[in-house]
Amino acid sequence: MGKTTVFNIQKFSIHDGPGIRTTVFFKGCPLSCAWCHNPESQSYQREMLWDSGKCTLCGKCAAKCGSGALEVSDGQLRYDRSICDFCGSCTDFCVNGAREIAGQELTASEILREIEKDRVFYEQSGGGVTFSGGEAMCQPDALAELARSCRERGIHVAVDTCGYAPFSSFEKVMEYTDLFLYDIKLMDSELHQEYTGRDGLLILDNLRRLSEMGANINLRLPIIGGINDDEENIGKILEFIDGTVIREVNLLPYHDIARNKYSRLGRKYEGGEMSVPTEERMNELKARFEKSGYKVKIGG
Repeated sequence: MGKTTVFNIQKFSIHDGPGIRTTVFFKGCPLSCAWCHNPESQSYQREMLWDSGKCTLCGKCAAKCGSGALEVSDGQLRYDRSICDFCGSCTDFCVNGAREIAGQELTASEILREIEKDRVFYEQSGGGVTFSGGEAMCQPDALAELARSCRERGIHVAVDTCGYAPFSSFEKVMEYTDLFLYDIKLMDSELHQEYTGRDGLLILDNLRRLSEMGANINLRLPIIGGINDDEENIGKILEFIDGTVIREVNLLPYHDIARNKYSRLGRKYEGGEMSVPTEERMNELKARFEKSGYKVKIGG
């Protein structure tokens, strides 16, 4: 088995499944959700983040850059992303921490070593490991190997997924997965295409098939004001999940605290029409799902 591309391994997570968890964030996602709070997770390739607010234009990064991707001139830092080889010299010598590489290739053994470090916390809290992203299902062979190894070690395994992957990928990991944290965004296929870059038909079909096979599934609904918090979309979600194995629902209110990540990646933030749902609206939605018999939590 080769290496797995991840962009973060987060310890002491409490919003990615039961108990205290280690969350392994895989890099790369088939969706490009307009509200994504981890835009550095979308590309399958490594990326450079540059924080202009921290940069003093000292030029040390450019002086150490072996590929010629960096140049300081006329009071500006110019960065050619097309020729950067991500050697890391610029990040090593940036005294202000203005540069950061998103994405690293790790072997399964290296990832498992990090997961194992916090076994005592899993045992005490009923936690474990959560494989997230990006989209972990886009690297199904690596995910299956890691999930199997964790299962053999008695570590609880959760997979946080947008659901957009061939069902054969789910079949590879299902045997070793204790819990799927499964997202639904929009029931209308055209709107799903508009806001995520893909229609949602495969996502819904995979959820239905996982339920029919008896998988343990918690539903996660990102709630984006003005986009998917309307009565029609919520009603269609409730109608779709009726009769499935789903009994727990997480309502995840949208936030825009990751807005500056887009500029650090050299990208435009497209969240102008989105709004943070009010506490009142979140409680209304919580009550609606509870009325239908679901255990509901606002947040992870």
